[in-house]
Amino acid sequence: METQKTGSGSRVRKLLIQAAIIMGGLTVYALGVALFILPVDMIAAGTTGMALAAEHYWGIPLSGFVAVFNILMFILGWLELGREFALSTLIATFYYPFILDRMILLVGDNILTRDPMLCAIFSGLMIGVSLGVVIRAGASTGGLDIPPLVLKKRFGIPVSVTLYVVDFAVLLSQMTFGDKERILYGLIMVIVYTIVLDKVLLMGTRQMQVKIISDQFETISRLVQEKLDRGTTLLSIEGGHSRKKSFAVLVVVSGRELARLNRLVMEQDDKAFMIVNQVGEVKGRGFTLTKKYE
Repeated sequence: METQKTGSGSRVRKLLIQAAIIMGGLTVYALGVALFILPVDMIAAGTTGMALAAEHYWGIPLSGFVAVFNILMFILGWLELGREFALSTLIATFYYPFILDRMILLVGDNILTRDPMLCAIFSGLMIGVSLGVVIRAGASTGGLDIPPLVLKKRFGIPVSVTLYVVDFAVLLSQMTFGDKERILYGLIMVIVYTIVLDKVLLMGTRQMQVKIISDQFETISRLVQEKLDRGTTLLSIEGGHSRKKSFAVLVVVSGRELARLNRLVMEQDDKAFMIVNQVGEVKGRGFTLTKKYE
């Protein structure tokens, strides 16, 4: 019984932290809109941009299109990404309009700049960071944020790539009836926020893959396991010139551990050959799973 209570309490804390992160990210998003998008009437991408195009081409009311589209995307998220994702997205759906109104009142006439280029860049920075935070917390802001997450799950397509393509297409669809110059600034904003979003989503997941070629491979492998608490793999190799058969040590470490690994190897064999590659993501014990020895 005590274990069940502890597990229930831990889950509640996790959900509260997740909700706080989501609301924090949406607050940054709303602040970016209030500071840099609304003052220069930046052209809209996303669901709003699609609604503008639908209203122009087919006479569909903007509010009606947004409501129906968001409901459909919510259902898609529920079916494909799970109930927890859908419920956290529901929080975002209700919280964002509320906090946007508060940010507009807070900013008031305190506009930092009306330069459209600066507004495109800084709104892109803030939106990219906020979207990255929300998505990493396991939610979305709803609407067009959901299909990229579904494509990521189904086919492994990066979220930032899908968002970039979709928002780019939405903005281009407004070229025939919108202000072309503002649309160009909107494209700059999309480029900036997709680059920033990609960086935020990959933050903390990039690791260093190191191959170590040395006659002392057994000792180095043991030291890496003992001193760095990292697993190693021995790869069978053959020298191209000497034709000598040996083993290379393969290990994955964080960027902070790379200097320690280099020092450890050089102290053991200063003639060791090391190949270092940055990898996009690593899954397994010590990275996405708890280390066996803490």
